Amino acid sequence: MPSTVRRNRAGFCQSQVPLHARSRVRRHRLAAALLAIATLAAACGGVAPAAQDGAAASGELTLRLGYFPNVTHATAIVGIEEGFFEKSIEADVNLETAPFNSGTEAVEALFSGAIDATFAGPNPAINAWQQSHGEAIRIVSGATSGGAFLVVREGIDSAEDLRGRTLSSPDLGNTQDVALRSWLKDQGLETTLEGEGDVSIFPQDNAQILQTFRAGEIDGAWVPEPWAARLIDEGGGRILVDERELWADGEYVTTHLIVSTALLEEHPDVVKQLLEGVVTANEFVNEKPDDAKVSVNDAIEALTGSRMADETMSTAWSNLHFTLDPIAPSLRESATDAVDVGLLEPVDLDGIYDLTLLNDVLREAGLPGVSE
Repeated sequence: MPSTVRRNRAGFCQSQVPLHARSRVRRHRLAAALLAIATLAAACGGVAPAAQDGAAASGELTLRLGYFPNVTHATAIVGIEEGFFEKSIEADVNLETAPFNSGTEAVEALFSGAIDATFAGPNPAINAWQQSHGEAIRIVSGATSGGAFLVVREGIDSAEDLRGRTLSSPDLGNTQDVALRSWLKDQGLETTLEGEGDVSIFPQDNAQILQTFRAGEIDGAWVPEPWAARLIDEGGGRILVDERELWADGEYVTTHLIVSTALLEEHPDVVKQLLEGVVTANEFVNEKPDDAKVSVNDAIEALTGSRMADETMSTAWSNLHFTLDPIAPSLRESATDAVDVGLLEPVDLDGIYDLTLLNDVLREAGLPGVSE
């Protein structure tokens, strides 16, 4: 169906009006740096009541969607770049998209009302659930499994070789940060949230991790693709831990789609339309991987200013399984790991999933459903 859905990456915070009361925005193509949450918060300080009233008069909706410039977000990137989300969403709904550096930033944007939905990893979703006492978010689909590694420099061949070393993760409390701290604890190595202990952990964003690793300022990092492949190809690193080896059947959730509860309750039709686009994007990623790789690499280059070598992209791609199954057991184990390393209070995750609309879409497409 023809669509007039419009994306706005550069001017993402033009409007802070609730989903049900915003006007159409101009479409922009962005070839700039990622949005930092501090910048986002400063730019989105609020909207005057008059602006809200004017937007409400238009009768149009705006769906604001977050994602990351990572290969682990290939379904999201393909859905945006190939227009699958635009095609699935009704013409009277505007689609705004915004890239983030980490799930922590994306969840903060979700809490602030700057976005309505985002692709993210399991631990940001768990944190959002706990912080809101189970009220703010729901997981509505899986997206990706696998693709996270502990990459270290030559000469580090065991966990014991890490003693006294400095490692990085993309963000304190993010999915890879929890995995790193949990694995080190299992190896008998102590860490602290302040960067002390047997192994120092210095969280920084993925691009900085590559720079500091190449400069010799850190000894390794637990990162998602494509950054693991880049640490190897561009930084001379080697894999010490493939996270797939730590999970039953090698499957664990890396990326899933979370939405605000308000969006799900007030506009389930919009969520279902988005999920239709997610299903189509997932099929494209799996059935046309060569085309999908080009689309993802083009988008990452536009967003970060850096393009991966085709070989690096292929390596990263081969380490991922693009699936709509949210692999719920791994989420619950991630929560347990976060509690064990002092990053999370015990939390009851019952109700965090709402897969009803996804299963409706899958059934209508003649595809098998998923479960918790």
